Amino acid sequence: MFAEDEALLLIAAAATPADLSGMVDRRASGLPLEHVIGWAEFCGLRIAVDPGVFVPRRRTEFLVRQAAALAGQATARRATARQATAARATGRPVMVVDLCCGSGAVGAALAATLDGIELHAVDIDPAAVRCARRNVATAAGRVYEGDLDRPLPATLRGRVDVLVANAPYVPTGEVTLLPREARVHEPRAALDGGADGLDILRRVAGAAPGWLAPGGHLLVETSERQAPLLAEIVARNGLRPWVAGPDEQAATVVIGAKAADA
Repeated sequence: MFAEDEALLLIAAAATPADLSGMVDRRASGLPLEHVIGWAEFCGLRIAVDPGVFVPRRRTEFLVRQAAALAGQATARRATARQATAARATGRPVMVVDLCCGSGAVGAALAATLDGIELHAVDIDPAAVRCARRNVATAAGRVYEGDLDRPLPATLRGRVDVLVANAPYVPTGEVTLLPREARVHEPRAALDGGADGLDILRRVAGAAPGWLAPGGHLLVETSERQAPLLAEIVARNGLRPWVAGPDEQAATVVIGAKAADA
């Protein structure tokens, strides 16, 4: 973003000249613009982002597009099944779970894109959970505080159509190479993925099959370099993997499908 664009955003967000002066000072000190103005643009939405909360990246919009397409397929499958069985026209909503949800940007974007989803989201960071609850409130999304899938209601087991995770995937040794804004002002737990960057994603891949409905999908963001190994991990956990991307923003998503007859 150009400095002129940032200046316009700061001016629009400031209530008084004194507010503007303070905001300019905070930005000049290195605070991310999104933390200064209190929101980030993501999939055409304004996502509330409090200081200390991971800022949603524009590349993650690719994850949303992939997840929305697969959720649409789940809706179509249900419609076909209802016609075949002459069931009532009303079926259950598409079940979406967002692990490591941060500000709730991915879940909020999916809820804005799709009709009739039931959204559940989890993050371990209390500040992120507070943010996410605000961002998914209009979609009646439910946000839980805790470690990965542990806080999810047991009633969701075997019923989730789309499970997304924008978990940390930066290798520990490369965190120091990130922009200063991220290193200093975002939680380390939202960035550091362990020695090879896949510690959390291994756990996500291991947990996903138990939550997914037959024909459901797991989608996780990663790097192009890590994608082949992560696809192998997904396969070892019983899902059929493939890699989407990278797209024009270098976004890469590993997808795992659960068998329709599982």
